[in-house]
Amino acid sequence: MKSRIVLLAAAAAIALTGAAGAKDLNKIGISLGSMGNPFFVALAKGATDKAKQVNPKVEVTALGYDYDLNKQFTQIDNFIAAGVDLILLNPADPKAVAPAIARAQAAGIPVVAVDTAAEGADATVTTNNVQAGEIACQYIVDKLAGKGDVIIQNGPQVSAVIDRVVGCKKAFAAAPGIKVLSDDQDGKGSRDGGMNVMQGHLTRFEKVDAVFAINDPQVIGSNLAAKQAGRDKIIFTSVDGAPDIEAALKDADSPMIEASASQDPYAMAQLATEIGVGIIGGKAPAQKVTLMPSKLVTRDNVKDYKGWTSAR
Repeated sequence: MKSRIVLLAAAAAIALTGAAGAKDLNKIGISLGSMGNPFFVALAKGATDKAKQVNPKVEVTALGYDYDLNKQFTQIDNFIAAGVDLILLNPADPKAVAPAIARAQAAGIPVVAVDTAAEGADATVTTNNVQAGEIACQYIVDKLAGKGDVIIQNGPQVSAVIDRVVGCKKAFAAAPGIKVLSDDQDGKGSRDGGMNVMQGHLTRFEKVDAVFAINDPQVIGSNLAAKQAGRDKIIFTSVDGAPDIEAALKDADSPMIEASASQDPYAMAQLATEIGVGIIGGKAPAQKVTLMPSKLVTRDNVKDYKGWTSAR
């Protein structure tokens, strides 16, 4: 009986320690690519809203490092000096940011990476990019009834892009009637890059039935190149679910853009913050990397889509 009481007391102490730790969320530092990008704005809002659920008086500092690694280092060091309880970051460079993460952890501050994994982070929350690429390309397979000439428009070789292409190839490989004309051209993750690559493809290939681009900016540029070339029977899909693609899917003048596998930065940041609060309370994450499923947004269902800028 005595041992049972001791065990119950120990369990209660652990529970109280966890609760106290969670209540100690007084300051969060957030370092993101650019606060001019709606994706990162939604990430910051998701993290802020979740943090305020834990402590309505929490102090949240969300900064854009403008894709400058040294600027992100400075932000992390300033967060450490300010005594934040948790750092959320989207890494400028997943490996190079590791020493800064180690400095934060040495100061007793957990670090959770969002959208892209960061070496040494306590946890990462990101989109399941393999699944995103797969559903975007399965849409093409279905629309073409399993037969046609397609292009995979590649991009910068970071993990998210690589995974999206892996997923896309998986969908295409399961359809023997699908012929991949090209899969190695880098659209640079930008509208101009997508347009330039697509112009080359249209010159090279007389018949293109569909194009999968690794993100929305590339697909918008590719669609523009096709329109300018008078090629009007190409199916375009991509990954992101960004405001620009949301508008394109509602636009009768852009009928070739048909689908995008969406990310949900708001929910991603909410979950990352929740995991971070758990770590502060002494609860280790169930897994180092948490993958969030992607949903396909199409011209048929876009009216019901809660996009990045939607009120939550």
